[in-house]
Parts: sequence; C-alpha cells; structure tokens
Amino acid sequence: MKIERGRRHTPARVVVYGTEGIGKSTLAAGFPSPVILDTEEGTHHLDVARVAVPSWDELKTAIAEIGAQGPKEFKTVVIDSADWAERLLIEALLKEHRKKSIEDFGFGKGFTHVAEGFGRLLASCDGLVGLGFNVAFVAHAKVARTSPPDMTDGYDRYELKLTKQTAPLLKEWCDALLFANYEVRTTEGTDGRRKAIGGKRRVVHTERAAAWDAKNRYGLDPEVPMSIDALAPIFAPPAKRPTWRDRVAAATTVEELGRIGDEADQAVSDGRLTDELRARLDEVIDARQSEIEGVKA
Repeated sequence: MKIERGRRHTPARVVVYGTEGIGKSTLAAGFPSPVILDTEEGTHHLDVARVAVPSWDELKTAIAEIGAQGPKEFKTVVIDSADWAERLLIEALLKEHRKKSIEDFGFGKGFTHVAEGFGRLLASCDGLVGLGFNVAFVAHAKVARTSPPDMTDGYDRYELKLTKQTAPLLKEWCDALLFANYEVRTTEGTDGRRKAIGGKRRVVHTERAAAWDAKNRYGLDPEVPMSIDALAPIFAPPAKRPTWRDRVAAATTVEELGRIGDEADQAVSDGRLTDELRARLDEVIDARQSEIEGVKA
C-alpha cells in the first residue's frame, strides 16, 4: 500500500455564479489560458478564444476535441453557462424521445434523465481535469425560498439556476463554488428604517452563508474582491516546503535551531527521516550554530 503525504496539486474545478451582469464571464476569461464553450452567445464582448456550442451534441463534441488536443494552447475550459447547457440537454432529450415537455416523461422521470445526462457531462469534464485542464462553469443565480427543518419560518437565498436534480451534482463536483454579488451595506435613515447603501463594489463569497451557497478547498477568505488576483491561489501550485537544510540556513537564533532539531527528532520517530539523515542534519545545525554564535561574538 502506497501512502502519500502532503497536498497534491491538481487542476481546478470551479463554478462561478451570481447576479445578472456582474461580470461572471469576464472573471472566467481571466482564468489561465481559457477557451470558452459558449452555450448562450454571451461572450461576444470579450476578447477570448471561444467555441459556439448551440446544441448538446456540439458541446459534447467540443469537450472531446479539446481533450484530444491536450492542454497545449489552452489551460482552462470554461462552459458558459451551466444553466444554458442544461437547457440544451433538455432540448436534446425532448427531441430524442419525441416529447413536447420534460413533464411528458412521467412523474420525475424526465428530470432523472436530465440528472443522468448532466452527470455524464461532469464525467467528461473530469476527463479534461485528468489531462491537465482546469474546468470552470459559469452559471446564473436565482432567488429561492428555503425552509430548514429546524426553523418554523423559511427565508430567501441565492442558489444555482438549475433544476433541483442537477444543482447538487454541480455543487458536489466542484472544488470551488464562488458566489459573485455586489457588496451592499445598510444604514438607518432619518425615518428609522434601514436603507441599502453602496452596491457598486463587486465581491466573491467563498464560504456558505444563510443567503447563498459557496465553498472552496483553497483556504480563501470568506469574501474576496471580484478579481483574478484574489482567486490566484485556486490555480497556483502549492508552495514548495523548504528542506531541513534550507530551514537551518535561514535560522537566525540558537533557539530556532533547537526547535528544528526537536522537529527532526519527531520526524525520525514518525519514520519521515532516517537516523543517517538526522545525523547529517546535526552536523549542519552545529555548523550554523557556530556561525550564529560567531556573529554574536
């Protein structure tokens, strides 16, 4: 059995959703070397590489052809948008089964077909990730009423504008579910009522709250500016951990060297460092200690 330790860098699986016109597509266009699979002709204002995919079959074909080329010219595949892709899937299912409405399949059966088809799309996206591509979905938001079982009254919240069968699949699939919105603050007016102010600064929420779904596995702050720089940790490889020798060389006090020695002893106990390497490290620590004490003298 091979046991791996530490963080392993893999391409990102990202979903960016938010209110109308906030700049979701523009943000995704800033991801590393993107090619946009445009399902709704919503990227004409952007100077990007795009493929028009007005049908479900063309979307699947585009993903397959990009995968066959490999991550050479492009590093990120953006599907814009998830909800229009779902619409294309429904149109394809209706045509295939000669139905006029998704309800014509019978109670719940049509939406089961939709979930299965969207699941296969996500499997194709995982194939791209396996080849080294980042994969991102842009999606619209909707306001829906929710009634948690532990509360007597429900409340409104933002959700993905997808069917209730498809939305959980996309949320579970991604590593980062990012909700973009305008920052709004409230203040008390002269009449005693709360009034909204601001509403111009765009932000991205990266953690779940009562009012929206969000998550991230990259240690992002709960709220960050809506900019590619703020989301850079999603696509950056993890920082290289300094070696024992690097840490010793960077030490500036004898106490710091002592802590490094204690950590090395623990590493020997854990089987992460051999006795031979530990002995060599002692020599390096002694030499660095002499340097430090010599400077103090």
